[in-house]
Amino acid sequence: MNKLHEEAEEIRAETAEDAPELQEHDQLAQLQKELEEAQAKALYAAAEIQNVRRRSDQERLQAVAYANTGFARDILSVKDNLDRALSHVPEGAREDERFKAFIEGIEATSRELDSVFARNGVTRIEAKGQALDPNKHQAMIEIPSDAEAGTIIEEMQAGYMLKDRLLRPALVGVAKAG
Repeated sequence: MNKLHEEAEEIRAETAEDAPELQEHDQLAQLQKELEEAQAKALYAAAEIQNVRRRSDQERLQAVAYANTGFARDILSVKDNLDRALSHVPEGAREDERFKAFIEGIEATSRELDSVFARNGVTRIEAKGQALDPNKHQAMIEIPSDAEAGTIIEEMQAGYMLKDRLLRPALVGVAKAG
């Protein structure tokens, strides 16, 4: 079979010497093949450039969307301290004129911080009464309870999300199986 191909190639070469139009045809066929290969490579390169551009646009959008993650995590401690301060206000202090304005100021600051969180996509994670979700909650203790095992019955520290990402898990106590 190999000998047949060699003979066919010899005949083609001899014929090409006698017929210049055959040489032109062979050259044209070769050029056509090279053009098709170049077009395929150009198409592939254009598709690759489009993919790189799309990936970089997505990365840029995510970088912008989550740029304030570190700051948001840091400011959570301020929110925790305000909440702790409000939870330690004695019963009658809200009616006492000496403390009323001070307490209202702390409450107003806490509400403003909640508003800033909301504008920036920071939301509090629901915990108490929910089933334990290891993607949002961190169980710190198990507490004997009548509630279904794995149900959160105590929240020790609030958890927060930044849009769809976890900023800080809620530290919780869960019901222990009887």
